[in-house]
Amino acid sequence: MENVLDFMSAAWSWIVMGLLLAIYFVLFKMIDVKRKKSGTKDYKTEGSILGMGLGKVLGSALQINVGIAIMIGMIIGLYLGSKKERKEKNDDDENLTITENQE
Repeated sequence: MENVLDFMSAAWSWIVMGLLLAIYFVLFKMIDVKRKKSGTKDYKTEGSILGMGLGKVLGSALQINVGIAIMIGMIIGLYLGSKKERKEKNDDDENLTITENQE
């Protein structure tokens, strides 16, 4: 029984990260719709969210202070998200791609 508890203690952070990524990708379209309304052109929000999740996982896996790991992950994610520019999608490009795939 002790081995099972040790395994669950080690695997818990990875399970949480998998769930966070699943929620992130499911809600991605909702975030994208809100961004189009507000006019944001970068990935700061997504970078911060993923950085916090990765900081939590690494903080738990490496057994360091989780609060500091989350903060560092969020700052790194914010930095990387601000460096990447968002491409504008045209509805014509999307329809053209769908038409080409159907043929």
